[in-house]
Amino acid sequence: MSSFAGVSVITNGEHCTTSAIDVDTDSGYHLLVVKNYSCIIQEVPNEEVIRSGSFMVGGHNWEIWFYPNGDDPTCADFISLYLCRDDDDDDMEEVVKVMFQFSFIDQVEYRKSMHIRLTETSNFPNKDPFGGSSKFVRRDALERSANLKGDCFTIRCDIMVCNTHDADGTLSKINEHFDYLLQNKVGADVTFEVCGETFAAHRCVLAARSKVFMAQLFGPMTEGTTSSVIQIKDMEAKVFAALLRFIYTDSFPEMEKDNNMEEDGEDEEEGQDEDVMWLQDLLVAADKYDIRRLKFLCEKQLSEHINVSLVAPTLALAEKHHCHRLKEACFKFIQVQSPKCLDEVMATDGWEHIISTHPSVLNELLAKLVSSNQKMDEKRKRTPKHTY
Repeated sequence: MSSFAGVSVITNGEHCTTSAIDVDTDSGYHLLVVKNYSCIIQEVPNEEVIRSGSFMVGGHNWEIWFYPNGDDPTCADFISLYLCRDDDDDDMEEVVKVMFQFSFIDQVEYRKSMHIRLTETSNFPNKDPFGGSSKFVRRDALERSANLKGDCFTIRCDIMVCNTHDADGTLSKINEHFDYLLQNKVGADVTFEVCGETFAAHRCVLAARSKVFMAQLFGPMTEGTTSSVIQIKDMEAKVFAALLRFIYTDSFPEMEKDNNMEEDGEDEEEGQDEDVMWLQDLLVAADKYDIRRLKFLCEKQLSEHINVSLVAPTLALAEKHHCHRLKEACFKFIQVQSPKCLDEVMATDGWEHIISTHPSVLNELLAKLVSSNQKMDEKRKRTPKHTY
C-alpha cells in the first residue's frame, strides 16, 4: 500500500504551500495541485520551472519540477514534469534506484503497485538527480480533457524506492554481472543468427525471462533449435541486440546511433523517425517473446512520440499487438486535433492501412469523438451565462 507523502499547491505562477508527510516506507505518493492554470500558462515562459516543496519517501527527499510551457523549445506545446532528488550533499553519493509514475489524480489505474513496477527503473546519482518526461501532456489535450476542472488540475507522483542491498549494505550489482555475462559470452550455450550477425547467449537465462524462449529451447518447440545456430529471420540485428540486453539487465536499452549522421535539422528529424521505428520494432519483438515489461516500456515511449505523420501507423501497431494504453494515447491525440490536422492524418498511407485492415478501430474512434462532443455540450450547458 502506497503511503501519502503530502501535497504541494502552486498558484499564480509560484509554489505557494506544501504540507509534507515523511514516509519511511519504500513507496509513497505526493500530490501537486496547480491552481489558476490559465494565468500560469501566460506568465511562466518556456524553460522556466516551478518547484514543489520537499517531501520524503523511502528515506530520501524529493521535489517535483513543473514546467508549464515545457523545459526546452522542442516541447513548448507540452507540460514537462520531473522528479528531482533533494537529499543533503553528504547523502548524494549513494545511487538511488527508483520506479516512479506521474498521473492525473483521476487516473486510478496508474496507482496500482503492479503498474508502477512495470515502469522503467531510474538511477538518481548525485551528478544527474532528475527523471521524468519532457512531454508529459500536450496543453491543448489537457485543456479539452476532464482533468482540468475550474482552471485547476492535480498531479499524483507515485514513488517506489527499489534499492536492493547485500548483507554488508552495499548496492546489489546483479544487473551489471549479467550484462558482463552477456558481453563476454562466458558459458554461452546457444547462438542466434540475425541478419548476418551472430549472438551468443545462455539458454537458462532466456528461458527464465521468457515463456516463449522456455518453450523454444526446452519444450515441445525444441526441435530445430538443437543445432549450433538458431536463425531469426523476422527481426533486425540491432533490435535483437536490444532485446537480449533487456533480458539480461532488466534495463531499457539505448538505440545504437549512426555516428556518421550529420547534425542538421533535416537529419535530426529523420533521426527521430528512426528512433520511433526502432521502438516499434522492439515492441513487436517484446510481444513475440512475451516480455511484458519491455512491451509496456515501449508503449510508454511511443506514446510520447505521437504526431500527425506517425499517429496512424502507431494506432495500427497498437491494434495489431493489443496495446491498449498506446491505442488510447493515439485516440486522445486525434481527438484534440484541428480539422486541418485531421485532414493531414487521413491523407497519410497509414490511415489507408487502418481503413483496409482495422476498420473496427474507426468505429471505436467515432464513438469516442461522439462521446467527447456530448460531454463538451453538457459542460457548456452547465456553464452559467453572465449578463453585463
